[in-house]
Amino acid sequence: MSEIYQRTLERSLADAEGFWLDAAQAIDWVDPPTRAHGETAGWFANARLNTCYNCVDRHVLAGRGDALALIYDSPVTGTITRFSYAELLGEVGRVAAMLVRLGVGKADRVIIYMPMVPETLFAMLACARLGAIHSVVFGGFAAPELAKRIDDAEPAVVLTASCGIEGAKVIAYKPLVDAALALAKHCPDHVVVLQRAELAAELTGPCDHEWAALRAATADDPVPACVPVAATDPLYILYTSGTTGTPKGVVRDTGGHAVALAWSMAHIYGIGPGDVFWAASDVGWVVGHSYIVYAPLLVGATTLLFEGKPVGTPDAGTFWRTITRHAVKVFFTAPTAIRAVRKEDPDAAFLHAIGIGGLKAVFLAGERADPDTIGWLETHSGLPVIDHWWQTELGWPAIATCFALGDSRRKRGSAGFAVPGFAFAVLGEDGREVATGMSGSVVIKAPLAPGAFASLWRNEAGFARNFVTYPGYYETGDAGFINDEGFIHIMGRTDDIINVAGHRLSTGQMEQIVARQDGVAECAVIGADDPIKGMVPMAFVVLRAGYAEADLLPARAIAAVRDELGAVGALKTVHVVAQLPKTRSGKILRKLLRQIASGAEWDSPPTIEDAEVPRVIAAQLQKI
Repeated sequence: MSEIYQRTLERSLADAEGFWLDAAQAIDWVDPPTRAHGETAGWFANARLNTCYNCVDRHVLAGRGDALALIYDSPVTGTITRFSYAELLGEVGRVAAMLVRLGVGKADRVIIYMPMVPETLFAMLACARLGAIHSVVFGGFAAPELAKRIDDAEPAVVLTASCGIEGAKVIAYKPLVDAALALAKHCPDHVVVLQRAELAAELTGPCDHEWAALRAATADDPVPACVPVAATDPLYILYTSGTTGTPKGVVRDTGGHAVALAWSMAHIYGIGPGDVFWAASDVGWVVGHSYIVYAPLLVGATTLLFEGKPVGTPDAGTFWRTITRHAVKVFFTAPTAIRAVRKEDPDAAFLHAIGIGGLKAVFLAGERADPDTIGWLETHSGLPVIDHWWQTELGWPAIATCFALGDSRRKRGSAGFAVPGFAFAVLGEDGREVATGMSGSVVIKAPLAPGAFASLWRNEAGFARNFVTYPGYYETGDAGFINDEGFIHIMGRTDDIINVAGHRLSTGQMEQIVARQDGVAECAVIGADDPIKGMVPMAFVVLRAGYAEADLLPARAIAAVRDELGAVGALKTVHVVAQLPKTRSGKILRKLLRQIASGAEWDSPPTIEDAEVPRVIAAQLQKI
């Protein structure tokens, strides 16, 4: 155990006030905080700051204007562009001037429906500069879902692009925006369209503007000053899918967010000024908000904005090629991306041919990292591969191996230990802590650390429900256990604990066993309805490229589960499929698989990456 980590964790819980006031010194404040947390006021409630100033201006004023701030690498367009901090300040200032010309000011909302291009990052920072609240919606989301977000956020302006590029596909954005506006009750004052070379958009609406023309028209406008906001004022709204079908808008406060992210870069990832950090995510997701845009820039590092896929743009070597090309120090991606690379290149031939340059560690999040995937990457890279866990609601990691605090303890299948500032427990249905090693509901003691959500947009009742089931604790919705060494294991959502003839079983545990079988690229185990046992586990498996024993794999996987869990494991059905249904952030849509397997009515959610995948699986099951 790292003594530094242990001391840091203990102080963060015993003296949260002093701990977070010390952490707040990494941020430049207009009015510095004199208190960290109040029972009802939130984090740093008496302080004021501006996030854009902390991400951009202060580095230029400190003489680091020539330092590299942003690398844009787009294998889908063959483009690589670099921006120094001074150049980033200039670009953000121009977009801020555009927004001011359109009447955007403090507390106004701006929806950003854009691809992975530099202008998206400029727009987010420009909103922060003005004290406006941005809400980034993943480019290409279906029009009805975009309409729901427009009606909930009521933006003054929508920023979009003519198209996005998803692998080999070019997706037109403007028709989707037009369709959403036709469905929405709220009408924004302006829609600004960034024209891309791959596909031009027609500007037909009365409130449409072309990005380049508006930028030219405001070229002589002064760069707007950074607007001070209260630490508890919203920086952004990020929508997640709600259980009722209505998206819930997670509100990120300004001060706690800046303090938490700056602390995480220094103490989890070991990133500081001049280091290159790459989070291979999308700015439409929380990982992109926190670790593409804000966290690297808060600490003066270089952030990498990547427009491409782990495979196919052009091949399974694109990760390693990008890492070596740009001297990436720490790499952050989703387990599903590594599984995709492994599926195409099981012997890691690209990795061995290209190398990893000066890479120090790989962090995984977004989907549970199975031990086999971690082992494969550690074996071939020779690096620590660190799974860690968090949620949109939390905004930054809550479970991790704190690499930069000298903690090297890792256990495959576990996300690590509580990050300083978070106190975890595993509770049973009676609300009491379960015994060590026993599964239950993973909860976090309230109040949550800085950076976590303090409200849902215009939905305080919905926010409060997160703390009702277990009073005094935030209910994460995940099931898991803590072993006798203190490792926290997240085994899946609480509804992935299935009841088979009276036995409570973890599909995540079965999934871990199936994933270890030779030939398995990735898999999902779900609980399907059964008239006799209530539910039975069912596995869906994707094979590695070139694997020739597909007919033998189901029986071998079933036998492995029985050997490890006994007859109670009850896995009797394994389907070999070409692909698993996933969101664009890489999460496997297990609920959708459950619906298909149980013969229930289902619809592809708006977050799905490929709507054809569930239809193919449903047709395959109907033939059996």
